[in-house]
Amino acid sequence: MPGFGNFDRRTALRGGAAAAASVALTSALASTSSAQPVAPGSSSIVTGYRELQTGINRPSAERTAALANLDRVAKAYHDSMTVGDGPLWKDLPLGPGSDFTTSMYARLRAIAVNWGTPGGALAGDPAVLARIKGALELLYSSDQYSEKTAEIGNWYTYEIGIPLYLLHILATVADELTQDELAKYLKPVLKFSGDPNRRTNNPSVVETGANRADKSTISLVSGAMLGDAERIKRGVGAFTDVEGGGAASVIAKLHRAAGDGFHTDGSFLQHDSVPYPGHYGIILLTAIASAIHVTKGTEFELPADVRDAAYALVSDTFAPFVYAGALMESVRGRFLSRQGESAHDIGHQLTGAVVLLARSASGKRKEELGGLAAKWITEDTFAPYLKIPDPERFAPGPDLVGIPGIEFAQELLATKVRATPTVATHRVFGQQDRMVHITEGWSASLGVASTRIARYESINSMNLHGWYVGDGSLYLFLPKAKGHFTDAYWPTVDPLLLPGTTSKSGPTPKLESVPLTGKDHCGGVRWDARHGAHALDFVSQDGTLTAKKSWFFTPSGVVCLGAGITDSSGELIRTTIENRNLGENGAGVLLADGHLVGGSESLRRKRWLHLERVGGYVLLDDAEVTALREDRTGTWRDIDKGANTKGTTVPYTRRYQKLVIEHGAKPSNATYAYAVLPNASVLQTIASAWSWRVRSNTATVQAVRLWDATLLANFFAAGSVDEVSVSGPASVALGRTGNGWQLAVSDPTQRQEVVRVTVRRKTFEVPVKDTFGATQTVRV
Repeated sequence: MPGFGNFDRRTALRGGAAAAASVALTSALASTSSAQPVAPGSSSIVTGYRELQTGINRPSAERTAALANLDRVAKAYHDSMTVGDGPLWKDLPLGPGSDFTTSMYARLRAIAVNWGTPGGALAGDPAVLARIKGALELLYSSDQYSEKTAEIGNWYTYEIGIPLYLLHILATVADELTQDELAKYLKPVLKFSGDPNRRTNNPSVVETGANRADKSTISLVSGAMLGDAERIKRGVGAFTDVEGGGAASVIAKLHRAAGDGFHTDGSFLQHDSVPYPGHYGIILLTAIASAIHVTKGTEFELPADVRDAAYALVSDTFAPFVYAGALMESVRGRFLSRQGESAHDIGHQLTGAVVLLARSASGKRKEELGGLAAKWITEDTFAPYLKIPDPERFAPGPDLVGIPGIEFAQELLATKVRATPTVATHRVFGQQDRMVHITEGWSASLGVASTRIARYESINSMNLHGWYVGDGSLYLFLPKAKGHFTDAYWPTVDPLLLPGTTSKSGPTPKLESVPLTGKDHCGGVRWDARHGAHALDFVSQDGTLTAKKSWFFTPSGVVCLGAGITDSSGELIRTTIENRNLGENGAGVLLADGHLVGGSESLRRKRWLHLERVGGYVLLDDAEVTALREDRTGTWRDIDKGANTKGTTVPYTRRYQKLVIEHGAKPSNATYAYAVLPNASVLQTIASAWSWRVRSNTATVQAVRLWDATLLANFFAAGSVDEVSVSGPASVALGRTGNGWQLAVSDPTQRQEVVRVTVRRKTFEVPVKDTFGATQTVRV
């Protein structure tokens, strides 16, 4: 996608126009008497950065359509812009610490990109160029962003957000500026992002993760614009934290729970306790992809081991959480609430980064990366990657989604790369308290929390309805509903009744930044690629509601058990089986034991339910279930009021099907037991009764026995079920393999050194210290 930061310089210099721009920039660098000796490759880096904004002029119908939409946006901004003594736009007032500064540079970037894009409505127009230069001067001379500007408000705005926008603009018009002008407009960048290793407004803070990667890119590109070899080297070195001895390297793998960056089990966290493969991890990957491409073949080229590590991140950390080209909700943090960054928007950003990486890779790595990108592009029929109706859709970093992303992807697809097939997978990411279950027909993930990982993130006035997303939310991804979570789900869903959660009817808890829980027990065991168990020792944010919750994953569905449900608040307690977005004026027949269910009904002693185009639900005890179909209306502004992210006040209405188990007020040791069968037909739902048996559902142990005699069990304390006993908290699987009986064990608390498991009077001591919830296997 555009805005990656950099690209392959040799590709950049293919066309005569690009070569001419490079010559012009080289001349400008060399003509300034006060300049340092020009760093070899500087002009190529800047030319490459420009091309990632304006593309490679590869013709196609998709490019033409995208350019028409970019024309519309850029012309609107240009025509409404006044270059004088006052604000550029009437709705974006000037002033120190303005909440609107980022938006000013974003709009100017749209104009500049269109001016520099071949065939654009404003392309090459000298009058437009003059107005761009005038706007740059106004923003600088008015101290909206200059070396005299004070850092007021969010540090990110000054140190990362605006610098990236500014670099996009400067790269696009660089050959039309003198070196003195470039140097002047880069003065605030040098002030606010002078050291890519540290936070400028608090130098004691060492930058980590995505923030470090962004600052590395800023240093690298601004250094190239200035012809400053040392600044380029410092930017490149910051990726692996050369100055800090590698301690904050963005590609280093941490072997511990929590903490910013990538982890040895494939996890990625930002803000210490928030799983973020679905946002910050992609920003980081984008920056690395940029640096690899821009430095290739120069003296600043990233080392081979760094490049290889970056390539490997894609399949290990990101790909497991992509469904039909969209990122799963469980790893998107607070960006669930961002109107312009839906699961598909961020999926497009990941796809673009992987396409860019594939351009620099070779051999099997190139095939692997290209295959994943092709898979996501092919499968994303809800929001097609090659169609961009709204180029202002937000993506990580200050980027317009546009022409270069289409051109690079079509270049890849033209090689007839084979799309990666979907393979059944069950993975537990214990170092970020996440799991993913992938089948050939549907996928699932859980939003859970512990003493290590936050329930949710709500900062900068974002994710204002996120109270329960980490309380056991079961996210299901279905082939007939690829846009389920993107289609205005978060502003319209009832946030008190998320599928999988057990919650109260009363007032919501106070929003906190990154609230943890008081319980260690959160994790599970992997039996094989198609089976696994996951457990959560749940406590509500206010501490009044507790429960033991388990999910048992199989190829046909998920068995959900709850026990020990106890609450002292007096509010009504409910467990939500389903809260499905049926779309605007959506339909879909709901059956209960073969009978049609209307708008709102109380269902007693039913054995199964079936929702058309979604799947089946099997009730495994005598629960009282409320079925409710309702239209709900909300706005994106309701859930995101951030200065630079706020949603619109346009109302959206979506129809929902709720299925809710009623536990009543002040329950004591209440239970639930049901199965969710994605994509199942009515007959498959009825027949599923033979797929498993619930063997225990207590506050001590929850277990199911599968049709082939495999036992999946979650122990919240020492206990026994069937032929298995354990010494303490554990997730356990026992069954036959091709080599005989096998035992799989994990420690969801991540606190124990050894778990002792007794099977048929034989005891096994399973070491679990420093495994961080990873599954350990033993032959029995």
